Amino acid sequence: MNNRAEVHEFLTTRRAKITPERAGIPVAGQRRVPGLRRSEVAALAGMSVEYYAKLERGSLAGVSAGVLEAIARALQLDDAERAHLMHLAQEANGSGALLRPSRRPRQAAAVRPSLQWSLDAITAPAPASSTSTITSWATSTSRTRRWT
Repeated sequence: MNNRAEVHEFLTTRRAKITPERAGIPVAGQRRVPGLRRSEVAALAGMSVEYYAKLERGSLAGVSAGVLEAIARALQLDDAERAHLMHLAQEANGSGALLRPSRRPRQAAAVRPSLQWSLDAITAPAPASSTSTITSWATSTSRTRRWT
């Protein structure tokens, strides 16, 4: 069985095992399939129906760990089933790592001397600090340094 077929089989059987009542979804009308509908799983996992359907067809390559966790929660997978889903995703990526390699570490933001001078000039009793556009801590007053 290839990876796509195995992913499809795994997700559809797990979806069929969860009843709407067990998932906390109100039952409305006749159901043609046992268990949850794709749209219900997608809503519980916080993703579009189209994206979940693509994943259920076996296209797990490049999927993030967060998406897999959301699907595992929606399908109420146990630890062994969750590990199997992660393993299927690793196989689909063609590597032993689920996540892509991290980017180079970001360098600390350079603080302009004028900003540091302005912060050092603040004599108010409250500490002050500055952050960069990516909200990483950039600099602070000497009073702030005493508080941390």
